[in-house]
Amino acid sequence: MSPEILSMLEEALGMFAFLGIELTALFLVVSFIVGVIQEFLPANKIQAILSSKSGKGYFSAAILGGMTPFCSCSTIPMLTGLLKARAGFGPTITFLFTSPLLNPIIIGLFLATFGLNVTLMYASVALVVSVAAGYLLEKMNFARYIRPEVFGDKPVSSCGASVKIKSEPVSSSCVGSQIPAAASCRGSIGKAEGEVAVSSCCDGTATVSAVQDNRWARIWKETWSQFKSIFPYLLFGIAIGAFTYGFMPADLIVKYAGVDNPLAIPIAAVIGVPLYIRAEAVIPLSAALSAKGMSMGAVMALIIGSAGASLTEVILLKSMFRKQMIAAFLLVIFSMAILAGLLFNFFF
Repeated sequence: MSPEILSMLEEALGMFAFLGIELTALFLVVSFIVGVIQEFLPANKIQAILSSKSGKGYFSAAILGGMTPFCSCSTIPMLTGLLKARAGFGPTITFLFTSPLLNPIIIGLFLATFGLNVTLMYASVALVVSVAAGYLLEKMNFARYIRPEVFGDKPVSSCGASVKIKSEPVSSSCVGSQIPAAASCRGSIGKAEGEVAVSSCCDGTATVSAVQDNRWARIWKETWSQFKSIFPYLLFGIAIGAFTYGFMPADLIVKYAGVDNPLAIPIAAVIGVPLYIRAEAVIPLSAALSAKGMSMGAVMALIIGSAGASLTEVILLKSMFRKQMIAAFLLVIFSMAILAGLLFNFFF
């Protein structure tokens, strides 16, 4: 094996190990934090903040995305939490687009590397396209392409409220027989996911009450369960991203996305998605590519393509959305990258 191939292989393996550890830790930590937020912040509050009934919900989602220093993959746990909380679909998708593109890390690096004018134009394009895409996908009813398993078990109506509850029968000391966990009652249901028991009652009626597990243990259990279901997708995506990162030299990108190539911008956008690069690396790399001869428009297309989406993220999103939504997501990222590239070539 030649030294060059060996070096590329070492880079790919190093990136695989780094991404594997980093994304696993990020996924577990972010998922747990989202679980804690859901525990203390009622779903109706999240729905009100990120409602799609007014424009405020879309801009609230954009601000939330701008405040979260996530890459395209670590946005997924928060996205899952917002969908489970039944937040507005349009604002939730706006968050999906803005979180990796407008987070504090990438904006700070933009300012330091390209200056204020470039940063403002980049942020404006990302914000406008993200909000518009979220609004249009909401109006086109793309919410129907969410996989049912994202929301968990089907809600069961009991005591005048809809709750998710275990369906195993439990014993009643009042009537000496078993009743279903979702039986109607005059009492109240506590935590939806709790273990259900039936308390004794002197008037011969059964009162269903929820026996909560330890709060923190329950949140961790749900976090770990979610991680196990998504880990194969995560591992496969990391492997593809690391291989691409290790074996695609920068000179090849410049060759096909240089100033003289009229297709440089769309090519750079297409290259950006499989070329999984974190925000901390994509901007310094883009500055180096610009110095080698890549046009500013192609540089911006590469940044948006690589920071806004990745094969890893697409694979993770496949566990949440049907193919129509995946196609729409990629179309928005490519369109945003190409639009930004054309604008930058025109103005700079």
